[in-house]
Amino acid sequence: MLVRLLRTHLRPYARPLTLVVLLQLVGTMASLYLPSLNADIIDKGIALGDTGYIVRTGGWMLLVTLVQITCSIAAVWYGSRTAMGFGRDVRTAVFHRVGEFSAREVNRFGAPSLITRNTNDVQQVQMLVLMSCTMMIAAPIMCVGGVIMALNEDIGLSWLMAVCVPVLVVAIGLVIVRMVPKFRLMQTRIDTVNRVLREQITGIRVVRAFVREPVETERFRRANADVTDVAIAAGRLQALIFPIVMLVLNLSSVAVLWFGAGRIDTGEMQIGALTAFLAYLLQILMAVMMATFMAIMIPRASVCAERITEVLDTESSVAPPAAPVTPAGREGVLEFDHATFAYPGAAAPVLRDITFTALPGRTTAIIGSTGAGKTTLISMVPRLFDATGGAVRVDGVDVRELEPEDLWGRIGIVPQRPYLFTGTVASNLRYGNPAATDDELWEALRIAQAADFVSAMPEGLDSPISQGGTNVSGGQRQRLAIARALIRRPEIYLFDDSFSALDLTTDARLRAALRPVTADATVVIVAQRVSTIADADQILVLDDGIVVGSGTHDELLQTCPTFVEIVESQLSAEAAA
Repeated sequence: MLVRLLRTHLRPYARPLTLVVLLQLVGTMASLYLPSLNADIIDKGIALGDTGYIVRTGGWMLLVTLVQITCSIAAVWYGSRTAMGFGRDVRTAVFHRVGEFSAREVNRFGAPSLITRNTNDVQQVQMLVLMSCTMMIAAPIMCVGGVIMALNEDIGLSWLMAVCVPVLVVAIGLVIVRMVPKFRLMQTRIDTVNRVLREQITGIRVVRAFVREPVETERFRRANADVTDVAIAAGRLQALIFPIVMLVLNLSSVAVLWFGAGRIDTGEMQIGALTAFLAYLLQILMAVMMATFMAIMIPRASVCAERITEVLDTESSVAPPAAPVTPAGREGVLEFDHATFAYPGAAAPVLRDITFTALPGRTTAIIGSTGAGKTTLISMVPRLFDATGGAVRVDGVDVRELEPEDLWGRIGIVPQRPYLFTGTVASNLRYGNPAATDDELWEALRIAQAADFVSAMPEGLDSPISQGGTNVSGGQRQRLAIARALIRRPEIYLFDDSFSALDLTTDARLRAALRPVTADATVVIVAQRVSTIADADQILVLDDGIVVGSGTHDELLQTCPTFVEIVESQLSAEAAA
């Protein structure tokens, strides 16, 4: 998964990556050339007392060092830009993929996990790319070049390299193998901490109202402790790597000096060559240590890449049509034709054989007990869910055959839990129509019975709205969401229990103001209160996912016992009669 993710998203950066490789090659070769020059200064300059040779060779060393520094800086600069661009592209890809998900896929992954995958997980892979550009490319070049240069200095000590390098690789490999499961578990537990924290921040009022701070504190402590424990376990393994590297480095240095001294004593080797060989051996081992840094990061990045790729490879259950169909007109006729919906693996469908037609200029209301499937039914119109049986049609065309933008452009929806975005009143309303004028915004607010409290705000339309609309009340949030839908002037209005937070007086005024605006549109209202839908042209009664009654308010009182039960639970027997 890691290789596939890197290959896919690094392809546009082939040119800068090639440049990084060339710069690292030149810089590393310059670094490898320096010990050889130093050996020449010792053997041909100091040993013979040739000051001129020392000065000339020293000047050449300074020039080589300058080339090495320049190439290293340039390689890091291009590598950093490539890594940051890679991270940006992957985050964009994940964001767009999640934007295509239906509610089913979002629920499957969960919001906390999707956030972690698009932030922490991408950052881990991005850091791997950065370290690869700055260290991993140079490591094999230095290792191979160091071996060649060391053999050029003295072949007799080459057996030391054949011993030291494998020992270091095997020792580090054993540690890394044990680290991989720890990193995989760590990412899962980070998801858990994210989820718990989001729940506690979102539900802080409930927590305080029920005096559950100690319980929630303990819940977060356990989740935090789980992450800490696995991080400590991984850290302990990681801490072993550096002592192992230093032990092998120091033992290798002692071995080179010990056996090299004997070769110098017999005249088989010069002092400068011994110095250069030691430097090359250390460079080789340092290259292995640089690769070790990468080896530490690769397991965690691999786990993160799997999680990122899982999101990118997940196809939405609500796929756009291959050959979109455009309806002949924009009347707003909504038709459910034996529509059925069931979750994968569910024992029974949520909705079964739903058939009705909602016509322009008429109001269709849907009522039923909690869990009857009302919100799911509404969600099938804008394709938040797709029908698993039957069809949902808009203007005679199955919604699955409509271009998504065309479908959504015909619908104005007010969800059951209205959500406002960080910004201002105006910016939230213009989600419905970015080109709306201030006069149109005020008109929508007036219809939604929100003009009074917005005009009372210090900055009117420019008054700030916090994330989720938490700085306004539930009723104000609902009215702003209704105004946002009205701005669109769509052919179909979907109100999913959008009046539940309003008092009866405001509810009545709002519905009265809506009538002339929605006179030519199709209106579908999901409601819990009978008074909200009493004057609807058509009322559907849902019970356990089935339509058990259909008609006007008066007709259902005579023919539908389920509707009578709902009415009697809200009104007195006399009012019901």
